[in-house]
Amino acid sequence: MIGLSCWAQVSSHDYWSFVIVSELMIRSALSLPVKRINKNVQFMKVIAMRKNYDFSKSTPNPYAQKLKKQITIRLDEDTITYFKNMAEDKGIPYQSLINLYLRDCAQAHRDLKLQWQ
Repeated sequence: MIGLSCWAQVSSHDYWSFVIVSELMIRSALSLPVKRINKNVQFMKVIAMRKNYDFSKSTPNPYAQKLKKQITIRLDEDTITYFKNMAEDKGIPYQSLINLYLRDCAQAHRDLKLQWQ
């Protein structure tokens, strides 16, 4: 009921008046500082969507080809422990370290030699 009565009171005003009243109601209900309300409303006015955007001068993302793809892979516990310990010593994430090893193998065209007995 409070929200409906407040909407009726500000229906003759613009949208931002409604936002301010709504923010005041929420802030007073939560007992938060009122000073932040003006900053939030000004910020919301700045990021309002435009009707049209001009992308004619946009450039493609130069890193798009270097983006990584997320996969699921099953590794042995001891393999993960090995890379985690090595990564901790080097100060990099273990997943990045595994990626570096795999990339090195791919660039050097290393082939795994298996012998089945």
